[in-house]
Amino acid sequence: MSNIKDTMLLGSEGIKKTILHGGTGDIPKFITGAKVTFHFRTQLCDDERTVIDDSKVVGTPMEVVIGNMFKLDIWETLLSSMRISEVAEFWCDTVHTGVYPLVSKSMRRIAEGKDPVDWHIHTCGMANMFAYHSLGYDDLDELMKEPKPLYFVLELLRVQQPSEYNRETWALNDEERLKVVPVLHGQGNKLFKEGEYEKATQKYKEAIICLKNVQTKEKAWDVPWLKLEKMANTLTLNYCQCLLRMEEYYEVIEHTSDIINQHPGMMKAYYLRGKAHMEVWNEAEARQDFSRVLDLNPTMKKAVKKELAVLNMRMEEKNLEDKKKYKGMF
Repeated sequence: MSNIKDTMLLGSEGIKKTILHGGTGDIPKFITGAKVTFHFRTQLCDDERTVIDDSKVVGTPMEVVIGNMFKLDIWETLLSSMRISEVAEFWCDTVHTGVYPLVSKSMRRIAEGKDPVDWHIHTCGMANMFAYHSLGYDDLDELMKEPKPLYFVLELLRVQQPSEYNRETWALNDEERLKVVPVLHGQGNKLFKEGEYEKATQKYKEAIICLKNVQTKEKAWDVPWLKLEKMANTLTLNYCQCLLRMEEYYEVIEHTSDIINQHPGMMKAYYLRGKAHMEVWNEAEARQDFSRVLDLNPTMKKAVKKELAVLNMRMEEKNLEDKKKYKGMF
């Protein structure tokens, strides 16, 4: 089967495909949300066919989610012409390869164990290009200055339909994000009960990011925006409860203050902030927060009384300690 010229130019100008090794079965369904795993090698169109990147050398195949605004959308077009196990070489003209250096930079950084976040921020990278004159790799800078046609040798390993794999939240659309929020919320609560506070914070954080992603598309302070805000605040307060257990008091004060500034009626925010203030000896602030809790919800009287008793005891202990300390000084 080797070297069969495939006359199909994939309906796009500036692409030529050559099948190097035939695949099996029918062409899979490349629907939105499908996860495609493949190896790739990128080469210059020079006499040496200089290799720019090779996923096999790195040792891990590439994964993209169809329809997820992957920076190099031409790869989706190329892959969707392939069968499983097929190896094909695609010659692509410069019109398709202009953003390759930016994508390559992201992939190299991941391989080097550096900030892969780049990867999930699906910007076209043009803004980055103007911000930095160098991509940090000479060969990529060269390609950026003077885009060239490239050869992509792709080997299609597998295609998983959206229902067949557990998608990371960045690979979801808005509707799916909203569906996953209660699931993450429930997982977080379960972990909290089990005393796995660190793991619980991860679940809450992921759910908050999902909500904030959807919220950015709504008009601030409109009903849909407020609904999402309310859900996000509930999760943030759960997150703060974990932080209290993890003794991250200043972070609790920061998050709860943010919520209180925007929504002065959030009783639970005052309660958690009061507890955090108490832990770092901010007596006046703690008393103020607990009295605000009672204003907002008089049924909290018993709980607040208990907290204030603890606060009084602590302050007495601290005063005694201070007296001893200063007594020794004079």
